[in-house]
Amino acid sequence: MENEIVVNNKKEKSETVTQLLYQQPNSNLLGYRLRLQMYNMAKVNPDSSYQAWLDKHRKTERFLTKLLSAKQVDRLGTSFFVSGLGKTLKELGEAPVIFNQERTNKSVIRLKNHYFNQGYFNTKVSYELDSIKPKKISALYKVDTGKAYVYDSIAVMVQSTELDSLYKTNRRASIIKKGAQYNAAKLDEERDRITSFFRNNGAYDFQKTYINYVMDTLKQNHTADIYLNIDNKSIKQGDTLTTEPFKLYKISRVNIFTSNTSAETQVITDSIAYKDLNIYSKGPLSYKPKVLRNAVFIDKDTYFSDIRRLITSRSLSNLKVFNYPTIEYIPDPADSLGKSLIANITLNPRKRITFNPSIDVSHSNIQDFGIEGSIGFMFRNLFKGAEILDVSFRGNIGSSASRYRSVQNTFFDILEYGADVKLTFPRFVFFSNQIDKIIDRTSFPNTSLSLGFFNQQNIGLDKQNLTGIYNYSWSYKRRNTISFDVFNLQFVRNMNPGNYFNVYRSSYNRLNEIAQTTNTNPDYLDQNGNLNIANSGADLFMFDVLSGNTNANEEDIRTILSIAERKLRLTENNLILASNIVYTYSNRFNIKDQDFFTFRTKLESAGSLLNLLAKSNNKVNTSNKNTILDVAYSQYIKGEVDFVKYIDLGNQNVLALRAFAGIAVPFGNSDNIPFSRSYFAGGTNDNRAWQSYRLGPGRSGSILDFNEANMKLAFNAEYRFNVSGPWNLALFADAGNIWNALDDIEDEEMTFTGLESLKDIALGTGLGIRYDFSFFVVRCDLGFKTYNPANEPGNKWFKEWNLSKTVLNVGINYPF
Repeated sequence: MENEIVVNNKKEKSETVTQLLYQQPNSNLLGYRLRLQMYNMAKVNPDSSYQAWLDKHRKTERFLTKLLSAKQVDRLGTSFFVSGLGKTLKELGEAPVIFNQERTNKSVIRLKNHYFNQGYFNTKVSYELDSIKPKKISALYKVDTGKAYVYDSIAVMVQSTELDSLYKTNRRASIIKKGAQYNAAKLDEERDRITSFFRNNGAYDFQKTYINYVMDTLKQNHTADIYLNIDNKSIKQGDTLTTEPFKLYKISRVNIFTSNTSAETQVITDSIAYKDLNIYSKGPLSYKPKVLRNAVFIDKDTYFSDIRRLITSRSLSNLKVFNYPTIEYIPDPADSLGKSLIANITLNPRKRITFNPSIDVSHSNIQDFGIEGSIGFMFRNLFKGAEILDVSFRGNIGSSASRYRSVQNTFFDILEYGADVKLTFPRFVFFSNQIDKIIDRTSFPNTSLSLGFFNQQNIGLDKQNLTGIYNYSWSYKRRNTISFDVFNLQFVRNMNPGNYFNVYRSSYNRLNEIAQTTNTNPDYLDQNGNLNIANSGADLFMFDVLSGNTNANEEDIRTILSIAERKLRLTENNLILASNIVYTYSNRFNIKDQDFFTFRTKLESAGSLLNLLAKSNNKVNTSNKNTILDVAYSQYIKGEVDFVKYIDLGNQNVLALRAFAGIAVPFGNSDNIPFSRSYFAGGTNDNRAWQSYRLGPGRSGSILDFNEANMKLAFNAEYRFNVSGPWNLALFADAGNIWNALDDIEDEEMTFTGLESLKDIALGTGLGIRYDFSFFVVRCDLGFKTYNPANEPGNKWFKEWNLSKTVLNVGINYPF
């Protein structure tokens, strides 16, 4: 079956209209009805077919009965091999859509109602059926809307005197304007607007149902007079229904009940009044009154407001020491006029201490097998100010990939362990007086102090990592989030730099190849004629080449210079003291929203404070770099922009787009960017046709084991569509690369030299399979190298577009 809709002699393709039809054609994938074909492939009655087959093959039946049993032979009819496959195909497939006259008539009515609600009161709808192929019908719906009705006069009648006065203060904000086209959705939106305005300004018991419209279209000139009526409150007493005018209520008292104590139980042993807030507790009060006051936006002597109730609920939940709070209002019996409310807020504390153990089995490009475990403790309300202390210990033992192994007879040759401590305050600290003047408490401010230590003993390059962060974060207007690292400290100490070439074998192999064609000093070679690592033969050979003491050609010298620079970067100790600010904006309404965009930008600066300290001690290293604690500190400026856009195409079809750009520029005490702050390309959340660290820089061909640079561009597009139930497919295209820019790398194949370097952008395309568990998604992506800038001219496009060079990516949730 096929559908076509023509509105006023123009073909209508918008999903809003086409989805109104009760009968939709079978779904298709790029024009092919895959699910219908899967359904048709399934046998109609596999059980009966199996029994009929047994009846025709009695010898086979007797043989199977002797081999198994009569009961087991019967069960084969319900097994996956006989009927299971057919059932699976039916579940994943889609039954053919059969034409139904009654549904067609209902579609006509629905189309007429749709255009009526848009002001076309004289809409005419008809349909024609045409048998375009055997057993296939095409339905053509013809819609003649006629002329739309517009608003002529708009009259408002408010029965309640107090509501009438309140309405007049906000009448200009009305969505309904004279001369505008009639629209039922806009009329309902105006009802919502009025209801929200009233309930945020004291009308506690007002509901949307008290607003109704009367429309007059008797003028016969396609105009409509609208009468908006706001009725009085209805009160049912027994069998009698009476009305009375609405009142505007003020808050006379604000009560908070803690420790699972509610207003009804009255089991109160401690209470305190603080800035018009009455706090009651069962047992000694465990919270500082100021903290509760700052989290409550319902104030005494102010009008009842839904918004204030919502913000209060969010604010109390944001403290993360209470379960979702209960906020209720009751009439104040002390008010003889009946226009006062008492706000009762009930808080149910979470457990003071939480223990979180976890264990995982992991796999990465470094380790073939790993067991990772962690133990975490969370201490809530540490200093009675809703502070949260997180303490965690983590460790990992694993077996490295064979190419990294230095001791072949040891299975577990990777050991990692560390600890992290984080203290979070639900407010600004240290500079609170100054910051509070700029950022108010409705932005849900947080301050966090964290310290971490991590020790790695893996693949021969052992490291110790010390981190410390002092962070402010807040949000305003709900969709805007700002995170500001006042200080972000990282100290990386390399414990075994002499083992570099045992780990980065591709660098060593390339170096060794050059040594075989160069007048290499024999003292640098082992008994097999290869560069000696243990006696620093590889390092001495590089020194000779770069000093001009060999007959190496220009290309080999450039390659060795690149290897030497990367070795220095990956084995040097790093001291980074940075500050950064991250701004994020998203117009996503909820997690199920599939039509939104997210914008994120980051600016980071490192080394300025350390530079001031270093000038006072005047200590430099052999490279004439200023040092602190005998370590050359890093100086750089880094900027990033990340944009994600989701476009809802309907019928569970989504187009997801992403664009990312980032660059880190060294200056002062640095000639390059520390490895931990650089960029890499490839991997499950980047360009999925390349493995992590295996793309770039530029068109160099990833000659190193771990390729990184200080500039990155990435562009991703993914078309996602549903196949059946939780099963989804995706077609994707990932483009991007990394380059060196404005640092000490001079190799033209690795550096970004201008717009002409954009031809080094790699393109990967592929297919993804997803299974949606509702709360998370498991995905499997197959990436093909469609355009590889590292290949020779003429071999860049589609030369690696085959299954043998496919990259498999397995991940949790969507890549962006």
